[in-house]
Amino acid sequence: MSTPSLRLIRSPLLLLLTINLMVGFLTFRNYGLSWDEPLFYDYADSIWMAYTSEAFSPDFDFESVYGRSAEDHKTRGPAYLLLARPVQQSFITLFGLDMASAWHLVNFLTFQLIGVGFFYALLLRWVGPPAAFLATALFASQPLLWGHAFINPKDTIFTAFFIATIQLGLQMIDRLAQHSPSQETAKGNCHPQTAWPSSLLLAFKLSTWPAVIFGITISIRILAPLAGLLIGIYALFKFQKNIFNRLNLLTLAAFGITTTLTMIASWPYLWANPMARFGEIVQLMSQHPASIQVLFSGQLYRAYDLPASYLPKLLALTLTEPVWPLFAIGILLVAWKRQDWPVLAPLLLWFIIPFFYVVLRRPPLSDNFRHFLFILPPIFIYAAIAIDALTARLRHKWAVAILGALLLMPGIYASARLYPYEYTYYNSLAEGPYRAYETDYWLTCYKEAAEWTQANDPGAVLHVQREPALVHYYAPSLTVADLDKEPESNVQPGDLILLSTRGNMDTRSIYRNLPVVTSFGRNGAEFCIIKRNK
Repeated sequence: MSTPSLRLIRSPLLLLLTINLMVGFLTFRNYGLSWDEPLFYDYADSIWMAYTSEAFSPDFDFESVYGRSAEDHKTRGPAYLLLARPVQQSFITLFGLDMASAWHLVNFLTFQLIGVGFFYALLLRWVGPPAAFLATALFASQPLLWGHAFINPKDTIFTAFFIATIQLGLQMIDRLAQHSPSQETAKGNCHPQTAWPSSLLLAFKLSTWPAVIFGITISIRILAPLAGLLIGIYALFKFQKNIFNRLNLLTLAAFGITTTLTMIASWPYLWANPMARFGEIVQLMSQHPASIQVLFSGQLYRAYDLPASYLPKLLALTLTEPVWPLFAIGILLVAWKRQDWPVLAPLLLWFIIPFFYVVLRRPPLSDNFRHFLFILPPIFIYAAIAIDALTARLRHKWAVAILGALLLMPGIYASARLYPYEYTYYNSLAEGPYRAYETDYWLTCYKEAAEWTQANDPGAVLHVQREPALVHYYAPSLTVADLDKEPESNVQPGDLILLSTRGNMDTRSIYRNLPVVTSFGRNGAEFCIIKRNK
């Protein structure tokens, strides 16, 4: 066997990423634009202007750097867009990709290389390579995450950078502990490394890279300071009374300063008045105004009137069957052995704080729980501890392989059946989620619908219920009308009507009884339907 092949087999993370990237490269073109993407990518095409000399001209309209949806996007940090757009543009140039496919590939690569890569490194703190590999593969192969990794430039990207922030932050504290004097030997300035110049240089050396990633993470989603809280709690556990050592305080201060500067530098909206505008954004995000209707447990709710069971039930139904039993076993093992609990207990807050915030405060939510995808990693961290205990009892490699197959098969099988709509996944406990829960809530099926219409009835007028721009992107030669804004008299006999099943909108439309021409979906669920007017 060749040396590269041996290296691949001996490196679990490299093997996993190679498999994932190969699958991604073969499939990324088939994912449709989601309705949140076009204006967000327009924001990406505009925000770079804030970093040109022209932007500081008295005559320049600074609002233009936020794109066509300035009011919606200027309060959303653009750090990821600033970093990713040059890569996306190079993919268009080098490989001849269209705008959407290039972004989908960049999104997927970011989640894999940063999210999956750092998650594996994080797991190695507590479990061996076999368990870390299986738990990382279980995490990465979740249909929910696999589908979102392509079409979601917000929530999965935030999840990836949140994971990186946690791993680098914990690593920073561990390295700081190696340089800090112990509580027994700390005697003020008598320690050779507590001299101010050397301490300051060391503080920035230890903290710069973690702080830059943390600043970028905040500039992706305002919920990122939770990661800083978790790192701070770990530091308290690690140093206890010695937290006030000069080097420790300097490092934490340098971490905070660099984080703040990175956040401000990567978020033009903050430049005019950083503190006031950051506070404004926090207040806006806590209110999260939304009036959209949400389909949950067979009923339609307003986003601000969802029951407390919304998040717990969706968490139970949208992860594969092995996940929650493994999580429960992991919790019991940590509680029983009390091994590594000073770091594992705080990491559980990564899940607990947002979870109970949603359950108790019941903020407006929509699109299932995509805004809270970032709370999933600690579930898989505790699952990894259970997997590590199981693999330790298996003496043969073939037994570990069978365990891995049993854990991964539900997700892989479901993804194969749902492709390219993996994010619509519900497990076997859902018992028929179609018409009971949201499925293709981002209307990615409009890609298939547009391409089918262009191929089979190119001369027809297609009236689109919600987001006609998605259809126009994939079939620019079609005559497309906005069904929600035009008068009923505009819909002529023979015209086609594209309806979405999001929130059962199709069954509430005045066109619900028209004959179906074709539909698009998976596993017996229809995501969007084309009808013909009589």
